[in-house]
Amino acid sequence: MSPRARRFATTLGALVASGVLAMSAFAGGASADNTYNTTVPGSITSITLTKTSADMKRIAEYWSPARIKQAQDGTPATPEIKPSGGATTATPAPSGGTGTPATATATTAAASGESKTANATSYYSSSSSSGSTAPVVRPTLPKKPSSATAKSPVTVGKVFFRLGDRDFWCSASSVASKSRSLVATAGHCAYDAKQGRHADYWIFIPGYDKGETPYGVYVGHSLNLHESFVGLGDYDYDYAFVNVHDGFIWKPGKSPNTYEMEPVGKLEDNVGGQGLVVKRGIGQAALAFGYPAAPQIDGSRPYDGQKLRWCSGRTTRRPAPTYLMELGIALKCGFTGGASGGPWLVDYNSATGLGYLNGVNSFAWDVDTDRKYDLISSPYFITSTYNVYRWADSQHAS
Repeated sequence: MSPRARRFATTLGALVASGVLAMSAFAGGASADNTYNTTVPGSITSITLTKTSADMKRIAEYWSPARIKQAQDGTPATPEIKPSGGATTATPAPSGGTGTPATATATTAAASGESKTANATSYYSSSSSSGSTAPVVRPTLPKKPSSATAKSPVTVGKVFFRLGDRDFWCSASSVASKSRSLVATAGHCAYDAKQGRHADYWIFIPGYDKGETPYGVYVGHSLNLHESFVGLGDYDYDYAFVNVHDGFIWKPGKSPNTYEMEPVGKLEDNVGGQGLVVKRGIGQAALAFGYPAAPQIDGSRPYDGQKLRWCSGRTTRRPAPTYLMELGIALKCGFTGGASGGPWLVDYNSATGLGYLNGVNSFAWDVDTDRKYDLISSPYFITSTYNVYRWADSQHAS
């Protein structure tokens, strides 16, 4: 992306948290103008959150044990729709992502020369059936022994971030990488393209359970997204890969009611990392994980966001013109807000809690109009997804 286009991307809209994602620059930190890495490939937007160890420490100290527990009752981030007037057009579906969408007409550029069109049949052909070879990242076990008794994936946890004068949260997962420090989540859990601003004070807590941080807290160093999400609000690219600092846990300090940071090392060493596959086609048996908390459309609250939940099924094609999504996939699931960013895993091994990341929770549907969500959508992972992942892996803290 050219510098001029990159500046444009900071003012164009996309889809955001409820209450609107608004950037809050930490005191003494860099301005939004120089947080953007201008040397990245043209299809990727990379945003540096921490430039110094002091930045990292300031964010860590903001998320005190008391604030983390308080934030668990805060507002989960949910997707919103970019205002009209962008460069793409689509036939809108009913608001809130409900109902059956019409055929999308938008066409946008993707990474590596890919382009998506209304006829997306070729995209849904798996790499094996088409004779092509798609990149595969294999999952990794943690280097440190786990104290977990349940076989739920401890790679999955919550992300918390500062949005304006409020705290929000989403779901996310550790993903295997050379840096051993990479988190996958939804794009709208990292960037508000509607406001043209990125999330700040971003942390990840794997294995989150009722406010506990058994595997540490990991401060985000760089947010990495596809430019079509940042600039166009295109939910075919509603994913983000965040490189994080080494983790820490809060230990009681020497004085009463004080805490000290105790280092715990790299994320992947502590919880392992999910693998990554792209272009697997539809009809895949998948499990979706997350921390849903928001109410259903009818006001009922089946979830409280304190425990990891999951859904399972086979993926189906599900475009959503309102969200400019032509290549979307869906699972039968009643997840609500808070699950955003949680992983979709294929070839999942319940004994290890590991599989292959093949999507992330993006937005929900009420297909049968009973005022309860019954489907959850994800972007369909293609080569563009892998390219953002690979770039993000290189953006580790020095």
